[in-house]
Amino acid sequence: MRADYLVVGAGVAGLTYAIKVATAFPERRVVVLNKCAELMSNTRMAQGGIAVVTDTQTDSFQKHVNDTLKAGDGLCDEQVVRTIIGEGPERVQEVIDWGVRFDAQNGKLLLGREGGHVENRVVHKGDQTGLELAEVLLRKVQGLPNVHFVSGHMAYDLVMADGVCIGARVIDSDGNDYSVLSSVTVLATGGSGQVYGFTTNPSIATGDGLAMAHQAGVNISNMEFIQFHPTALYHPKMTEPFLISEAIRGAGARLLNTAGEYFMKSYDEQADLAPRDVVSRAVFNEMQKTQSDHVLLDCSWIDPNELSSHFPTISQKCAALGLAIQTDNIPVRPSAHYCCGGIDTDLDGNTNISRLYAIGECANTGLHGANRLASNSLLEALVMAHRCFLATEHIAVVDTTDESMRLPSLHNAGVDVRALRKNLGELMDTHVGIIRTELGLKHALQEIKRMSSVLGAVSASDGTGFMELRNLLIVAELIVTQSLNRKKNVGGFYRSDLE
Repeated sequence: MRADYLVVGAGVAGLTYAIKVATAFPERRVVVLNKCAELMSNTRMAQGGIAVVTDTQTDSFQKHVNDTLKAGDGLCDEQVVRTIIGEGPERVQEVIDWGVRFDAQNGKLLLGREGGHVENRVVHKGDQTGLELAEVLLRKVQGLPNVHFVSGHMAYDLVMADGVCIGARVIDSDGNDYSVLSSVTVLATGGSGQVYGFTTNPSIATGDGLAMAHQAGVNISNMEFIQFHPTALYHPKMTEPFLISEAIRGAGARLLNTAGEYFMKSYDEQADLAPRDVVSRAVFNEMQKTQSDHVLLDCSWIDPNELSSHFPTISQKCAALGLAIQTDNIPVRPSAHYCCGGIDTDLDGNTNISRLYAIGECANTGLHGANRLASNSLLEALVMAHRCFLATEHIAVVDTTDESMRLPSLHNAGVDVRALRKNLGELMDTHVGIIRTELGLKHALQEIKRMSSVLGAVSASDGTGFMELRNLLIVAELIVTQSLNRKKNVGGFYRSDLE
């Protein structure tokens, strides 16, 4: 298969980019690879919204910049922060023009507030903002005749020729292996939360783009900064991960330990609206203090009408588990949520390999630093998709020749992928979680290398399950080795044996 533009991933970043290049160049072919048969992504599961300055009477770009820099704990790139925040309003208006319906009243956007923000600036669609974005963008993509949208096909390696990326190798659900050759390749593969056992990420979030890039020699950094969301629903009847949006604390909900004690004021002056790393460590400490596997979220401080109107999905999910959120405390605990680091890029999405770009969660632009400010991720995805489009629209379309080699299948029939993946998740939860130690990290690294040796070399004919496990092991090793190299606690990174 050949393409002028190959987009790997179908979240907000990938779809936005595809729409822009396909619209600008109707004569060019855009291929979008979506790994699963259904449209599943971290975008679809994003509840909170998009942090953007729209009310300049009370808010300002400088306030948003300050909040982002504070959350990033000194490791943000300030030029990147100012650029992305400054370009945000235009990008949000663009998706509104495309049909995204954010909550509004009397023609004015309703703005929510989340942890780390000093002002209400989060535009949202109830507690399903990501779903609204994804569905509108998908409809727009499907209406473009020059976009070839391929579902159920997984990119697993980059195709290189003389140090230039010319596409990707792909495996379909039947194990067929082929190349998509392209003048431009954009990685928009999202997160890698499945490297942990307890995560808010869907099952497809296996760090594929990161692993592909690493295998090809692309620079990857800041992987030690994994953001743990403080409040994932924790219930024995749970069958899949479910996030309790931080916006619910922005509306007034409070965290209690299982002894019924309100604790956040003793950890930070912003209390329940402190940055996520602060809240997650506080919750972790309270769980240890009370010897419990969860804490409680008390929503009784919120007006019942606001709860049902602004948080319908959360209300319905809890009700299905027998919890009435107006009166019952919700059991929650921290969960692996967002990768603040990733594939190093500049402000146009360029990597250190020619014709290879990365946008969205898989990329490390410098916006998030050591800890992401809530709801800055969808903002970054929209802005960087646009900037990447501008950077690639004038790239000459070239004839590509596949010079890659196919590895012979080693048929890993004796390897139990499910068991290895479960063991990896438990290992990461135990030793590479919210609070780490050098001893625990070294043990984790040893075990990851042992698992990698058990898995051995993997080829396309082994199937997507093996490829995903290979990718998870690569990502896990990146997180652990970069955690060992970090010698000072900062942002979302915390080792109890360091200052």
